[in-house]
Amino acid sequence: MGREDLVSAAEDAADQFLRVTKQYLPHVARLCLISTFLEDGIRMWFQWSEQRDYIQATWSCGYFLASSFVLINLIGQISGCVLVLSRNLVQYACFGLFGIIALQTVAYSILWDLKFLMRNLALGGGLLLLLAESRSEGKSMFAGVPSMGESSPKQYMQLGGRVLLVLMFMTLLHFDSNFFSVLQNMVGTALIVLVAVGLKTKLAALTLVLWLLAINVYFNAFWTVPAYKPMHDFLKYDFFQTTSVIGGLLLVVALGPGGVSMDEKKKEW
Repeated sequence: MGREDLVSAAEDAADQFLRVTKQYLPHVARLCLISTFLEDGIRMWFQWSEQRDYIQATWSCGYFLASSFVLINLIGQISGCVLVLSRNLVQYACFGLFGIIALQTVAYSILWDLKFLMRNLALGGGLLLLLAESRSEGKSMFAGVPSMGESSPKQYMQLGGRVLLVLMFMTLLHFDSNFFSVLQNMVGTALIVLVAVGLKTKLAALTLVLWLLAINVYFNAFWTVPAYKPMHDFLKYDFFQTTSVIGGLLLVVALGPGGVSMDEKKKEW
């Protein structure tokens, strides 16, 4: 069996998976995508004092502003997750969650940490895909705005979402000289390029889901670390952020790459 036959067989398997799961795959994708916001909102409730004291000490902003920061994060994330899961006012929920990402990026100095910044941008990519999905279900939020076509804004949101999602995988590349790391980097880079340009997108995205799921369970197993140890929270944070990116990739699998992609252009050739 040649390389083309293997790729064709893999694409057929991916299409079969999509046919079997198409009814509930978007629901699973949305749940995965908002998981990091849900976990963080709950954490704000249980670690209210610690979060408030950290912000107060870091920014010298006083008790009231530090408490307001925690409250905004708690209410903004929990309410945004409820709206997304209930399919109500999804576009407004996404904008609210975008605001939470921006707020935390500044408050926790993520802007100066390239790894965490890229992961936050990947989260933003997932929210863009969620916006694109909600646009296809309801009225356009761009009504009255000139566009190249009726679905043009949705297509560009899907493109932006795909490109931002792959930033997560760039943080997983290991620049070691051993054979396994080199092979992993080569395969991973090829897959993220395919997703970014929208070529064989569903197969590449589904492969990345499986790869990221295995990495997440193996390396971010926070449940194996006692809750009182700082490493527990670090691993838990990474686990749910990665789960959210998995949700974004599942949306790519469910929705397809959109109009601005090589897969779509191939249909015109």
